[in-house]
Amino acid sequence: MAVGSDRLNWPCRTGPALNSVVAPEDAEGLPVSWDEASGRNIRWKLPLEGLGHSIPVIGYNTVWLTAATRDGKQQFVYAIDQHSGKIKHHRLLVENAEPEPLMNEVNTYASPSCALDDEAVYVHFGTYGTARLDRHTAEVQWIRKDIKVSHFRGPGSSPIVFDNLLILTFDGIDTQFLMALDKRTGETVWKTDRTTDYGDLDAEGNPKQKGDLRKAYSTPGLIEAGGRTHLVSVGSRAAFGYDVRTGEELWTIRHDDFNASSPPSFFGNMAILNTGTRSSNLLAVRLDETTRGDVSKSHVVWDRTKGNSDLSAQVLVGERIYLVANNGVSVCINVHNGEEVWKHRLEGTFTASAIAANNLIYFCNEEGATTVMRAADTPEVLATNVLAEGMRSSPSAADGMLFLRTFGHLYAIGGTSGE
Repeated sequence: MAVGSDRLNWPCRTGPALNSVVAPEDAEGLPVSWDEASGRNIRWKLPLEGLGHSIPVIGYNTVWLTAATRDGKQQFVYAIDQHSGKIKHHRLLVENAEPEPLMNEVNTYASPSCALDDEAVYVHFGTYGTARLDRHTAEVQWIRKDIKVSHFRGPGSSPIVFDNLLILTFDGIDTQFLMALDKRTGETVWKTDRTTDYGDLDAEGNPKQKGDLRKAYSTPGLIEAGGRTHLVSVGSRAAFGYDVRTGEELWTIRHDDFNASSPPSFFGNMAILNTGTRSSNLLAVRLDETTRGDVSKSHVVWDRTKGNSDLSAQVLVGERIYLVANNGVSVCINVHNGEEVWKHRLEGTFTASAIAANNLIYFCNEEGATTVMRAADTPEVLATNVLAEGMRSSPSAADGMLFLRTFGHLYAIGGTSGE
């Protein structure tokens, strides 16, 4: 049995390095196959109250995730012992008298994932509230309920922590901005509005479809470039780079899509961006001291216009990008030029994002199957593992265990041999 660790194993939606790759110390012994019927490699299974797609984040032997009632009137946080599956805390954090309807069957009122640091847990429900909790007791240290947007189809962007800042993303139908809070006090440090020209006004000057083409769900990433730390964020119809410390807009790139949800990836001095739904481009942007202003024509290294995922984010291993489209076509792409290396059909519908560990890729579908493929230049499926319920939440990992959140349960999957 894996021994617990006093570290942040998977501290936010995209893992310890913000790239959905499991750290080597946590990947050791991670299982490739499991079976629910026999219980093989199923460490524990915990029923969850309410709904949510937030990813299990893990640190200091505790798994944190959020849940909400189907109607959104109550929103909760769970703290679960990583090795036993016992609930440490199950706390009602937010109550909403009249939550905005989701307008779809895909999202939930608990889709943004928590973020962890060595001091605390940061819980985010979009417009409904953001809170800092004591990581030992789950007591609320501060909470903000005054940051308001109309999500229209529910919140989805997750927070990240940088130094003393908690970075939040709000892309609603009425207003769109990023902001940084002082993580210790909850006070606003900076707030920067999107400068996107959405090109969606009707004859009367109002946004078409009530502003539905302006919303997005993406979580930002960070990269050092040109002497600054760029906060890279993909929104509807445009992506941006901001100075993470000040919120100053550094550059923007226009695109034709909306509903962006995939975090960026990085390779060398390139940001790899998925633009969302509609045509769903995957493109690489060069970042250096010259990346300033509108770089839509000047800094695009390559642009892959077809066969990309809509919702499931890409993962980068070595010099290859791996992704799966929502229809189940998995693809391997050369990161240098965007050219396709291979594609391979998987069964099912894919919303959850993949993670990588031990030179393997874990793809989870909505029907409950996790396909494990080798990260290589030819497609090779090592195992397909089916759970009783489907999932839209992406997996996470810690101490040789894989954590999968299905529609009604949280699973800890881990053996002793990595088989």
